[in-house]
Amino acid sequence: MPALSPTMTSGNIGTWQKAAGDVIAPGDVLVEIETDKAQMDFEFQEDGVLAKILKESGEKDVAVAVMVEEGTDIAPFDSFTLDDAGGEKAPPKKESTEEAAESSEPPDSGSKTSPSTLPKDAPKEEIPEAKESESTGGRLQTSLERQPSLSPSAKALALELGVPIKQVKGTGPGGRITKQDIEKFKPASSSAPTAAAGAPSYEDIPASSMRKTIANRLQQSMNQNPHYFVAATVSVSKLLKLRQALNTSADGKYKLSVNDFLIKACAVACKKVPTVNSSWREIDGQIVIRQHNTVDVSVAVATPIGLMTPIVKGVEGLGLSSISSQVKDLGKRARDGKLKPEEYQGGTFTISNMGMNAAIDRFTAVINPPQAGILAVGTTKKVAIPSSTEDGNGVEWDDQLVVTGSFDHKVIDGAVGGEWIREFKKVVESPLEMLL
Repeated sequence: MPALSPTMTSGNIGTWQKAAGDVIAPGDVLVEIETDKAQMDFEFQEDGVLAKILKESGEKDVAVAVMVEEGTDIAPFDSFTLDDAGGEKAPPKKESTEEAAESSEPPDSGSKTSPSTLPKDAPKEEIPEAKESESTGGRLQTSLERQPSLSPSAKALALELGVPIKQVKGTGPGGRITKQDIEKFKPASSSAPTAAAGAPSYEDIPASSMRKTIANRLQQSMNQNPHYFVAATVSVSKLLKLRQALNTSADGKYKLSVNDFLIKACAVACKKVPTVNSSWREIDGQIVIRQHNTVDVSVAVATPIGLMTPIVKGVEGLGLSSISSQVKDLGKRARDGKLKPEEYQGGTFTISNMGMNAAIDRFTAVINPPQAGILAVGTTKKVAIPSSTEDGNGVEWDDQLVVTGSFDHKVIDGAVGGEWIREFKKVVESPLEMLL
C-alpha cells in the first residue's frame, strides 16, 4: 500500500481503475486509495501489465496487485495467490504427538517402563477396564451436576439475552439445553416486553481511518498543548449591512457569507498580533517557535466522514470575493473527499464556525496542532441595547455573536491572546477596515 501523504500510516482499497491484463503506462490511475483524510488516485509510474489483482475493493493494509513487464504472458498468474507472493503464509503445522501420547513419561526420564527403554517386541502392558460400582444406592451429586446441562454457546447466549437457564427445558441428547432452546424460550409470565429486556440495545460501529486520525490528533493536542480560552461578544450589525450592500451590487458574481468576513478579520488580527500566527516545533532536537509571515487560515468543514480543515492560503492578501470562492470550492471538495494533502495539511490559524446552528450560543474548540490558536464562533443573536432618545429611554436591537479563542499557553501568553481578541473585535465592528 503506497503512502500518499505524510500522515498516512494505513489505507483502504477503493475502486480499481484497471483490470487484470490491462497495459499500464506512467501516469495512469491504477486504483483509488482511501487515506486517513481523503479518497486519492494512485498513479502508476512505470510501464507494465497488470497480471493479477490479489485483493479486491474494501481491503485494508495489503499488497494489492502483481505487475509484470509488458509482453509477459500473464496466463500463469490466473492461479497466483498471496501464498505465492509470501504475503499470507499458513501457520506451521503442529508436530504429531502420537508417540508422546503413548506414555506419560518423557523418553529421558530413566523409567524402565518408558517406550524408549522397552524392546520393540515387548508386549504392551494391558490397562484394566474401568467397571461401574455394583452398588444400587443413589449417588451423591455435586452442585455442578445439579445444574442444567447446556453447551457453552447456549450458556453465552442465555447470558446475553438474560434468559433464566433453570426455566428452560432442554431438547438435546439427555435433556441438554441447546442454542435453539434459548432462542425459542418464552417466559411463563404473560408480559411480553420482559422477553426482550435483555436484548442488546447498542451497535458497535468500526472506527474509520479518518476517525482514528482525528481522535489521535485531538488527544495529542489536549495532552500536549495547555489550552486557555478568551471569549468576547462582538457586534456584527455593521458587518451584516456591508455584506448585504456588497451582495446586492455583485450582480451574481459572488455571494459573501459572514464567515468570509470573519476569516479576513482573523488574518488582520494575526498580522497585528503576529505571536498568535506561530507554532511550537522541534527541529533537530531544538525547540523553536516558528512565526509565520503569511496567514494561512484553516477552515473547519463538517463532512460525512468527519471534520476536515482545508486551508485558504495568504488570506492577508486576498479580497473578500476571492476568499468566498476558495471557501466554497474547498468545502465542496472536502465533503466529496477530493482534497489533496497539501490543501488540508499545514495552516497557521484555524476558525470553526457553528453559527449556522441557531441553538449554539458559544463553544470552545480544540487547537489544531502544530498551530497555537483557533477561534470558535457561535450563532448571531439580536440583543436589546438601552439607548437614549428625545422621547426618553428606549432600546435598540443589535446583532451580536460570541467568539471564543483557544490558545496554546506554550506559545501565547494570556495577555497576548486577549490582545488578539481585541484586534479581531475591532475590525469586525468596523468592517470597512477589511477593505483597506
